[in-house]
Amino acid sequence: MINIEPIKAFSDNYIWLVTTNEGSIVIDPGESKNTLDLLRNKQIDLSNILITHHHFDHTGGIVDLSKNNTLDVYGPSNGIESITKRVANGDVIDVIGLSFEIIEIPGHTLDHIAYYSFNKGDPILFCGDTLFSGGCGRVFEGTHEQMHNSLAKLKQLPSNTKIYCGHEYTESNFKFALEVDPLNEDLQVRLNEVKQLRELEIPTLPSTLESELKTNPFLRCDNKDIQESIHKKFNTPKLEVDVFKAIREWKDNF
Repeated sequence: MINIEPIKAFSDNYIWLVTTNEGSIVIDPGESKNTLDLLRNKQIDLSNILITHHHFDHTGGIVDLSKNNTLDVYGPSNGIESITKRVANGDVIDVIGLSFEIIEIPGHTLDHIAYYSFNKGDPILFCGDTLFSGGCGRVFEGTHEQMHNSLAKLKQLPSNTKIYCGHEYTESNFKFALEVDPLNEDLQVRLNEVKQLRELEIPTLPSTLESELKTNPFLRCDNKDIQESIHKKFNTPKLEVDVFKAIREWKDNF
C-alpha cells in the first residue's frame, strides 16, 4: 500500500508526504508547520526526507522536521549541511519499501535531481522544479541546453509515470501553452479540466507523462508545427534546443 498526498506550503508549493506500511517520507519540505501538524494529527513518524535541490522553498523545513527524529535526509551535493546522505546520478536508495533511482536533471539549478520509482509497474517521479504540469522550471543556474537535456531524460520514462512536481502552476502554464500550441485539442481539454479543479481548490497534480507529452510545449520541441510557429515568431532555428530556449524565454516574460 502506498499513499501520496500534498501538503500545501507558502502560496503554491507542494510538499509530498508518501506513506507505506513501512513508514513515511516527505519530499522537499520548504517549511515545517503544516507538515508537523499533519504528522501529529495522523500519528505518523517520519522516516526520511528527500530533497531535489537547494532552494529554500524546498529545504527550509528540514531542521525542524529532523530535530526530534533520527532520520536520514537524502539530497544532492550542495551547501545544505542538514543533508546527511549525498546521492548522485544512477544511485538507488531504498526507503519505506520503495526503491528510488536518482536522475540528475540540471538546469533550474545545477544540483537538481529527481527521484524515480518503478513501484511495481505504477511508476512515480518526484521532480521538484524541473518538469511541471504544462511547463518547466526557469533556468536559473544551468543553461537552456542542460534543461532541455534534463527534460529529454524524463521523456524516456514509462508513459504511465505519475509526475509529482513542487508547485501548483498548472493553470497558468496551460494558458501559456495555448499561446504556443493553439490548435492542440488535448491541451484545450486539459486546461478546461484544470480550471474546474482549481475552482474547487483541488490540486491538479499528479499529472502523467503521457498527458505531458501531449500537452506540455517544453516536451514537444520536436513537434514540426511548434518548430515552424516559433521560427516564424522569433526567427529561431528549428533545432529542438533553440525552440526550447525561445519558448522558455517567452514564458519568462509572459
